[in-house]
Amino acid sequence: MVIQTGQQAPDFTLPASNGTDVSLSDYHGKNVVLYFYPKDMTPGCTAQACDFRDAYDVFQAQDTVIIGISPDPLDKHAKFIGKYSLPFLLLADEQQTAAQLYDVWRLKKNFGKEYMGIERSTFLIDKEGNLVREWRKVKVKNHAEEVADYIRTHLS
Repeated sequence: MVIQTGQQAPDFTLPASNGTDVSLSDYHGKNVVLYFYPKDMTPGCTAQACDFRDAYDVFQAQDTVIIGISPDPLDKHAKFIGKYSLPFLLLADEQQTAAQLYDVWRLKKNFGKEYMGIERSTFLIDKEGNLVREWRKVKVKNHAEEVADYIRTHLS
C-alpha cells in the first residue's frame, strides 16, 4: 500500500521516550507533525530536532503535536532529549514498522556504499487522521518554519 495525501494516515504503535507505547490514533482530534529522521545526535538530525524544539510553542498554538521517529532505541532517544531539551516525544522504530508504512525506509548511498536507512521525511496529519501534506527528502534548513506556515495557512 502506498500512502497518499487525502487518505487516512496509517496507524502504528511504537515505544515512546515517555515510557509508554504510543499510537498515531492516540492523537485523533489534534494535528500531528510526524517526522522521520535517520539518527540521534548527528548534525542534520540535531539541527532538525532543535528547529522543531524552537518552534514548539508555534505548533502548540496551532493545536499540533510533534512526534519524531527514528530507528534508534529508547536509551539513545533519552540522551538526545536530555542533551537538547526536546519537548516532544521521540518514538523508537527499531524494526522499521512505521518507516515501512510511510515508505521512508529506503536504499541510500553514502561515500560509495549502499545501505538501508531512513529518508528524512515529514508528514502532516489533520485532526481527523488524514494525511494532508508530505515532505520527502527534507532539507533541514527552514523546514520547521515551512511546516508551521503550511499549518497556519491550510489547517487554521
